[in-house]
Amino acid sequence: MRLPRSALLCVAAAAALALAAGDAALAQRVFSRGGATNIGVVRGGGYRGGYSGGGGRSYTSGYFAPPLIGVPPVVVDDDGPGPWRRQVRRAPSGAPAANERRLVPDEVVVEVANSVSPQQIDALQRRHRLIRLEAQTFRLSGATLVRWRIPDRRSVGSVVRALQAERVVTSAQPNYLFTLQDESKVVAEGDPAQYELAKLHLPQAHTIAKGDNVPVAVVDSGIDAKHPELTGAVSQSYDALSSPFTPHKHGTAIAGLIAAHGKLMGVAPAAHILAIRAFDGSGAGAEGTTFNILKGLDWAAANGARVINMSFAGPSDPALHRSLAAAHKKGIVLVAAAGNAGPQSPPLYPAADPNVIAVTATDADDKLFARSNRGRYIALAAPGVQILVASPDGKYEVSSGTSNSAAEVSGIVALMLERKHDLSPDQVRDILLATAKDLGLKGRDTMFGAGLADAYGALMAEPAPVTAAAALERVSTGAR
Repeated sequence: MRLPRSALLCVAAAAALALAAGDAALAQRVFSRGGATNIGVVRGGGYRGGYSGGGGRSYTSGYFAPPLIGVPPVVVDDDGPGPWRRQVRRAPSGAPAANERRLVPDEVVVEVANSVSPQQIDALQRRHRLIRLEAQTFRLSGATLVRWRIPDRRSVGSVVRALQAERVVTSAQPNYLFTLQDESKVVAEGDPAQYELAKLHLPQAHTIAKGDNVPVAVVDSGIDAKHPELTGAVSQSYDALSSPFTPHKHGTAIAGLIAAHGKLMGVAPAAHILAIRAFDGSGAGAEGTTFNILKGLDWAAANGARVINMSFAGPSDPALHRSLAAAHKKGIVLVAAAGNAGPQSPPLYPAADPNVIAVTATDADDKLFARSNRGRYIALAAPGVQILVASPDGKYEVSSGTSNSAAEVSGIVALMLERKHDLSPDQVRDILLATAKDLGLKGRDTMFGAGLADAYGALMAEPAPVTAAAALERVSTGAR
């Protein structure tokens, strides 16, 4: 017998409550007596363009029971084939692509529910012959992640697939590697004019706002807080690494582009920098891992960041996506460098994440930086070529790259939030795109996005009201 849809929704809600209470047997009885043709418990994944579980099946005419904390969402589909069946869907595999090399070659990152006991985690470790490196419960995602080393010659992919078969494992993946996005050279002498100030209309913008007291997190390499450009700008700092702290040129440059107030003028000179060292600059090139970036994001959210600047790029990372989605939901504006891998590169992350504002780089003539990534995910552009930046030990460099452009847009967001502190991340994005100066092909394109950022225009714009119809449309289509 086919029940009315309202009855099916009640069945799903009752089952969810039973699961929340930890009574799996009761939940099963609810399922078995509910009379629905198909009731599925869906784990992981979001819903895009309809109702779809992390396992990939699309529920085009189902009802969605809102998830309870700690309980997987329940989807009721009354159009599925009978007889009904209970289905458990897991997240898509976190195993890396066959040709993926941007990862730590002997490490895996595993997510388990907070209800999993230490004894269960230890048993999991023994079964899979792994060496535990660290574990942390992340407030943003509400999950516990464990980083393990593979002590033998097994591949990361094979270990990830084996771990995913475990009941207590929510997800498993590599510890991916991300790289900072700039190209620098030391300046022997001279002080080139900061052409970006005029390009972004910052002199006019600074008559209205300077980012006063807006916390901007910089997830990067070590920042030289003693640099004359950053005196008093770094209000808090967090080190996600275990290696000795050393100031690094990239982190120092990015913080200076946002909040410099000495020889140089930052975009938001009165902003408060939350300095997060997640990239180790001791080697030839600074690299950051999934686990350390997640620790930095978690700390930033817990310490009041309104903006998070991510001037780095790497592969698609499921764990990072979940944290970014949680940060966006908390009202944090996320800005990232589009990447310097060139026009043939596939999308780079976190810039290509739907929760992030991706920024590309232009030069003094409004031409695109030759090594900028292209793609539909590019939101807008900002000056990033031949930019004078701060460097450790009171020095200066000329730097090029999308890293610089992302920092400038993060600074513009700080100005916007000082003027209208209750702007949502979506409103910030909409204003930035609506007020950008169109470059390249007419309208938004894959090279410049909406065009060149305009700090003064963004400050003067009024946010569009979010109507109930618009909110419903965003939910139903999976739009941000």
